[in-house]
Amino acid sequence: MKRNLLIGLLCCGILVLQFKLWFGEGGVPEWWHLKQELNQQQRENEELRARNQALQAEVRDLKTGLDAVEERARDDLGMIAEDEVFYQVIGSTTSETKEEGDQ
Repeated sequence: MKRNLLIGLLCCGILVLQFKLWFGEGGVPEWWHLKQELNQQQRENEELRARNQALQAEVRDLKTGLDAVEERARDDLGMIAEDEVFYQVIGSTTSETKEEGDQ
């Protein structure tokens, strides 16, 4: 009789522990959720690290050489040098090309 009672108490104890493991606070579902958040944060950190490296390289270029400054001025501000000639090519619109194709 005592043996059956002891076995029953041990089984109940195991069931309680399993319930806490699977459904309780700090259990498997919470662990899984935290693991997913950690993976997402690590991916975001890698993207930001790569972005920071690119920005640091650009800052170094801007501090050390005029080539980067000239490139930024050309791209962002549309500047040209004194001895250069600027050509602007204007393409035809789609309605004009349709009319020409129909003829």
